[in-house]
Amino acid sequence: MENPCQYCGTSISIPEKGTLIVKSLDNKASSLYRTLLEVESQGTNHLFQYESLQELKGVAATLVEDGLEEQLVSLKSATSTQPILVQHLYERLTYPEMTATIEEGWFTTHLQPIVHLSDHSIFGYEALLRPTHYEINPMQLFSFAQRAGLHSMLDQKAREEAVKKKAELIPKGQKCFINFLPSTIYAPEHCLSHTFSIVNRYNVNPAELVFEVVETEAIDDVDHLKRILRTYQTFGMEVALDDVGAGFSTLERLSLLTPQLVKIDRSFITDCHQDESKQQFLKEVIDIANQLEISVLGEGIETKEEYEWLKQLGVHYAQGYYIGKPSPYLMEAIATQ
Repeated sequence: MENPCQYCGTSISIPEKGTLIVKSLDNKASSLYRTLLEVESQGTNHLFQYESLQELKGVAATLVEDGLEEQLVSLKSATSTQPILVQHLYERLTYPEMTATIEEGWFTTHLQPIVHLSDHSIFGYEALLRPTHYEINPMQLFSFAQRAGLHSMLDQKAREEAVKKKAELIPKGQKCFINFLPSTIYAPEHCLSHTFSIVNRYNVNPAELVFEVVETEAIDDVDHLKRILRTYQTFGMEVALDDVGAGFSTLERLSLLTPQLVKIDRSFITDCHQDESKQQFLKEVIDIANQLEISVLGEGIETKEEYEWLKQLGVHYAQGYYIGKPSPYLMEAIATQ
């Protein structure tokens, strides 16, 4: 069973049969510790021979139950010995369909249109990952990847699929918005080199790519995020800050990060045409963005009333089901004047 590790898409292998090597456990009360005392030992290591992945999963489950999910163990086969965290091992063995989806790249990209509010013309599309082989919710897949240590591989492959879709379908002159996980980018110059090589391979104009920080991650290290954004921008790409007004995407950070675009959290878009508190916030966003020369995009627009009110306010771009749903194909925006 081939599985990727958590670092930049490197693959490791979980042998169908082999040896689980566990170092001396701090938890002497562990039921697994007592079991391991009865099997072969080498110095401070305890060796557990398993004959099937199901048997290995049972051992991993015991370690998790004993609170040892952060324990680093090793898997030994006839040809190699590879380290892995107990939590990552347990998740990959428990959800093999999700592991295979990430490892094999069993997903595609759907495109959701984004329009100019000034004239309703297509500005670009957001690339959204959709699994193909199993009925897996994309958010569930990303959550699993985080727990299983596969988030870097998934993020990297999703970026490549989006760039490929831009090259194949999205016309020149129109943008492609691509989500990325800051937590997967340890050293921007190194970790993003794969993305930049893909852009060159598919002959995509970097200026037509917009990389946006996904809304599911809270950012504690703003300086690190700033370095990531600057790396994208140095290569000629644009960056966007997602869900402004929610979570870490506060107005105060706009001047620190200076993205080219900001996407307003959909919670401030719903019924914005009749909610005075939301209107006040949206006006504040527009004022600050104009001062910093940042474009503003309203997402999650579902009604004509929301669309028209945002247009009158001066929001630059719009996205949402009122305009067009995600689709594997290009589609014309449905919003009308």
